[in-house]
Amino acid sequence: MDASERISQFRNMAEADPTNEMAHFSLGNALLQAGQAAEASAVLQRCIELQPQMSKAYQLAGQALEQAGKRADAIAMLTKGYEVAAGRGDAMPAGAMAEMLRRLGAPVPEVKAAAKPAGGESGSFICQRTGRAGTQLPKPPFRGPLGQHIYETISAETWRLWVAQGTKVINELRLDLSRDEHAKIYDQHMIEFLGMEEFVQSLRSRP
Repeated sequence: MDASERISQFRNMAEADPTNEMAHFSLGNALLQAGQAAEASAVLQRCIELQPQMSKAYQLAGQALEQAGKRADAIAMLTKGYEVAAGRGDAMPAGAMAEMLRRLGAPVPEVKAAAKPAGGESGSFICQRTGRAGTQLPKPPFRGPLGQHIYETISAETWRLWVAQGTKVINELRLDLSRDEHAKIYDQHMIEFLGMEEFVQSLRSRP
C-alpha cells in the first residue's frame, strides 16, 4: 500500500469518528511519513487535545512542527511532551524528545517519574498507547517478542479497539490473511495503530 492509500484510509477513519484519537494519531503519523509536516502537526495536535496523555503523539507533533519550520512551537510541544512521557515513565518517547530538544538547543526539563501501579486489576493497568487506566490482557495476543510487548504495555480496552479497526482494515482493503503480502499489510496497520514502530525497529536491529 502506498502513502496516499494509507493516508486516505486513516483520513476516512478519523472523519467517521472525529473523537477517535487513535485514528487521528495514525493519520498524523502517515502524513508525517509522507512529508506533509504542516497537516501532520495539526492532526497530531487534535489527537493530543483528545488524549493529553498520549506521549508518542507529542513526539511526532514536535517532529512535524520542526519539519514545518516552526522551531519555537516544536520546542514547546516537545517540552510538554517530555514532561508527560517522563512523568508516566514512557522511556522511549521521553528519550526521543530529550534528544530532539538538545538538538534544537533547548533545555530538557527535570521531571520526577510517577510510580506506576502494578497491572492485573481492572483500572490499575496503564496503557502506554493511550495513557488511560484499563485492564491488562490475560495473556499475550500472539507468540513472540511483539506479542509479549503488547501484553506488557497495551490495555485490553485498546486491544479491542484495534481488533475493531483491524476488521475495518481487512474489509476496506479486501485482505486475505492467508496471503503473506496481505498479512504484512495487516501487521503494519496494527503496529502503527498501537504505536509499536520503535519497538519493532529495535527488534529488527538486534543481531
